[in-house]
Amino acid sequence: MNFKDFYQDQKVKFSFEVFPPKTEEGVRSLFSELNQIQNLNPAFISVTYGAMGSTRDLTRDLAIKIKKELGLTTAFHFTCVGSTRKSIKEYVEHLKKEGLNLVVALRGDAPQKTNKFTPPLHGFSYANELVDYLKQINGFSIAVAGYPEGHIEAPNKNVDLENLKRKVDAGADSVITQLFFDNKDYFDFVNRARKIGISIPIIPGILPILNVKQVERLAGLCGAKIQANLHQKLLQCGEDILAMREIGIEHATTQCQELIKKGAPGIHFYMLNKAHSVEKILANL
Repeated sequence: MNFKDFYQDQKVKFSFEVFPPKTEEGVRSLFSELNQIQNLNPAFISVTYGAMGSTRDLTRDLAIKIKKELGLTTAFHFTCVGSTRKSIKEYVEHLKKEGLNLVVALRGDAPQKTNKFTPPLHGFSYANELVDYLKQINGFSIAVAGYPEGHIEAPNKNVDLENLKRKVDAGADSVITQLFFDNKDYFDFVNRARKIGISIPIIPGILPILNVKQVERLAGLCGAKIQANLHQKLLQCGEDILAMREIGIEHATTQCQELIKKGAPGIHFYMLNKAHSVEKILANL
């Protein structure tokens, strides 16, 4: 399986991202949500990798469990954080033996309260180095992250795009973007990427908003902007979480309609382990 294979025809593909719960009850709840997602015919499910490698084993085990028990094509995230070349190879080879060869390769975040990412001994400093190493191991198809509004650590968008080009040149097969709420940022990002020779699929990452506090926190972490009118609509809901969720569904639906109309090859939903919003959005589409 190759990430490029999903986007070879004209039919728009939908994929979904989940994070590993830390309790058995959380896993049961997630699988209940994923049972609903099965009916949406996902191209693949991706499983995130916690900050500082905190869910390393949980990510591995959940990715295997989703593939085995639900029969869904599954990708696993992997970061440079805290891993030597030897441990990286052991980890990914284990997953390959379980039939998982789709990797979302990331540098990973610097520890909180620090200004700089410090590579582990015998490890990697940048995602392009991880991509290159995974390609040497062979048998893996790799997606990398793209940042329509620029990576929060990059001095400007041009430098950030040059970093993406390094990841693509190292062997990435597709790009999945960071969340964004204004489609202009995605279209501008794609145009700039094409101009410097990035030709692989660039998949927009969409976050259906669940509540205002949550989206403020997530947008702050990744440097995404929330349009003033959208933010105001959410604030006007007061404590009405269901009303906020409906605004999130409406906004994401509008985003997806335009993205699809203008040629996005797929949509990658950051579903936050909840199926309701993405079910509604796809029904609207």
